[in-house]
Amino acid sequence: MAAEKVKGPASYFPSIEKTYGQPIDHWRAFLDAMPVGTKHGEMVAMLKNDHAMGHGHASAIVAYHRAERGL
Repeated sequence: MAAEKVKGPASYFPSIEKTYGQPIDHWRAFLDAMPVGTKHGEMVAMLKNDHAMGHGHASAIVAYHRAERGL
């Protein structure tokens, strides 16, 4: 039986790890360190501006992170 295909934001994780050379937990640690109440767009902007991450990759990490945290 084949493994279920990953869908949604997590489907970007292998590409993100390959492109930026860090595991997803590395990037999520940056998001955890941001002040409570930081908005989605602000988190995306930080990953893009401070770490040269593409918009789609940054959005995927932030969306997954916020959903997991119930934000």
